[in-house]
Amino acid sequence: MQAIVASAETGLTWTEVPDVSPADGELLIKVTSAGINRADLLQAAGKYPPPPGASDILGLEVSGTVAAVGPGVTGWTVDQPVCALLAGGGYAEYVAVPAGQVLPVPDSVSLHEAAGLPEVACTVWSNVVMTAGLTAGQLLLVHGGGSGIGTHAVQVGRALGARVAVTAGSANKLDLCAELGAEVLINYHDDDFVERVSAEGGADVILDIIGAAYLDRNIDALAADGRVVIIGMQGGVKGELNIGKLLAKRAGVIATALRARPVTGRGSKSEIVAAVRDNVWPMVQSGQVRPIIGAEFGVEQAGAAHELLQSGEVSGKVLLRVSD
Repeated sequence: MQAIVASAETGLTWTEVPDVSPADGELLIKVTSAGINRADLLQAAGKYPPPPGASDILGLEVSGTVAAVGPGVTGWTVDQPVCALLAGGGYAEYVAVPAGQVLPVPDSVSLHEAAGLPEVACTVWSNVVMTAGLTAGQLLLVHGGGSGIGTHAVQVGRALGARVAVTAGSANKLDLCAELGAEVLINYHDDDFVERVSAEGGADVILDIIGAAYLDRNIDALAADGRVVIIGMQGGVKGELNIGKLLAKRAGVIATALRARPVTGRGSKSEIVAAVRDNVWPMVQSGQVRPIIGAEFGVEQAGAAHELLQSGEVSGKVLLRVSD
């Protein structure tokens, strides 16, 4: 089969690699499209190795059709349209994935677009709801509101009946967030998000991709009993935490990662995927939540796709079309 291979010398190259086959409990998926995530950019740069036992091919989510059903797997059929959350291997013609990490493609979404759902859906639901407990009437602050995760979080927050505030760096991205239901729009170049969110009573949940650079200010922006969930480190890995502020607000700071979670068991990828299927998929099916696709590239243009995502100029997800 063919796949994208990353090297310092040649960049991202579509080339021949060994075939894959499904092991016990796995499905083999013929890939239609792959979603691009910032973790892929880091891995391609040699800064984010895959977890032990995972494929060293880039790609954390795909859509496609079931090509083969491995031993011990029930409930799936060959040629069924699916999308999947991966630990790696998505930039390829075929990928083997544990059945518990596979989702049916909702009728409301095209097979290509479905590649932009698994990673954002699992990230947002596991952090905003399963971890931080967002409920109707609360205020959710999403940093990077124009990103793939951000645009999904805005829609899920609104579908849950929460109010949503976002930060973004351009008027176009803020306009998109407003279209998706965000009420408090903050251009981080011009506005202080702490002041804007505090004026709304503080955020009950903050979904943060920045990390250290926003740590102290995130605490200031929280409401009493609020939670900051850190899922990225674009603003650094080390920050100073004023525990007194946490005590005064009875607040919490939580950091999570999705890729290295176990396949099964408590807190596993399979558990999260099942929760997404039960809770988010009905939102997608009804049209309350949809994938926001900012750009699509042929898989041979993976390098250009990475450059676009790295630039920060795209809103929503960037997809690679592997086949038609």
